[in-house]
Amino acid sequence: MKKVDIKSMTLPRLEAYCIQQGLPKFRAGQIFGWLHQKGAASFEEMSSLPAELRKRLSESCEIPSIAIRRKLVSKIDGTIKYLYEFADGQTVESVLMQYRHGYSLCISTQVGCRMGCRFCASTLLGLERSLTPAEMLGEVYMAGKDSGQKISSVVLMGIGEPLDNFENVMDFLEILSSPQGINLSLRHVSLSTCGLVDGIYRLMERKLQLTLSISLHAPNDEIRSRTMPVNNKYPMDELLSACRDYFRQTGRRISFEYALIEGVNDTPSCAQQLCRKLEGLSAHVNLIPVNPVKERNFQRSSRERVRQFQKILEQHHINATVRRELGSDINAACGQLRRDDKGGKSC
Repeated sequence: MKKVDIKSMTLPRLEAYCIQQGLPKFRAGQIFGWLHQKGAASFEEMSSLPAELRKRLSESCEIPSIAIRRKLVSKIDGTIKYLYEFADGQTVESVLMQYRHGYSLCISTQVGCRMGCRFCASTLLGLERSLTPAEMLGEVYMAGKDSGQKISSVVLMGIGEPLDNFENVMDFLEILSSPQGINLSLRHVSLSTCGLVDGIYRLMERKLQLTLSISLHAPNDEIRSRTMPVNNKYPMDELLSACRDYFRQTGRRISFEYALIEGVNDTPSCAQQLCRKLEGLSAHVNLIPVNPVKERNFQRSSRERVRQFQKILEQHHINATVRRELGSDINAACGQLRRDDKGGKSC
């Protein structure tokens, strides 16, 4: 009989499960606290539970494991890149970065990705499977435990498309922000999507206080369809209409990610087109010099091009910043460590 993944249960679901098993409702709170506050990796560690209950839980439930397969530490800025391995041997990456406000962790939501963005290393190996809430939480808990640092913010911008794993991601966020867990405010969480419009509307209905980040990376449909296949299903006007609806409904300003690729989307004309597309939309644009991927032929824009692009946006009263590059000596861009690891294995 397949065991129940108890770590992926939100507190209400865990309470319902305990009642179904003939247990007092308060046991759910105890178990939840052991899993999400004390970081118990086994039922035997849950010393406040009766020995008979611990044995019973170990026979019917599981606590999914996560292990650090590789760890790289930047000598430049202390950024830590983890390659995690799950029980089935699949791997994902997360990156721990230090900012003035504290430590921010970028996590993965899927093993691989099926979105097919042409400049991204994460999609090269395709989609293997989605992560469970427990596995995403494991990325957060393990990074905090290994580094000895408190994780003050979480970014869902690693391997995978969060809105392609919608229900699991929503459960992850509920557990992450639970007062009975680590109680991380969703105001300190950013969720990045390549533009799944149906997912944006589903997220809008939740009215969560997180930051929605759109991986835009182009000023028009021609360039975006060429570099991001998702645009063939959800063209820019449809995507930006959803963004306007999202802002009206939630009041939360949207962030747009824009990876600058030399000769593709970094010209003054592209900047002007982008300004027109974002007109009237309360937005922040995060400019990112694209990370070179050896399987692709895209090159990053020069510093002069980046500054010129930023200046044009600011002249049109669009808030624009250039992302601070961290972990450049350890290939901190998501997907590269997993790709290299997979490439070194025989199939």
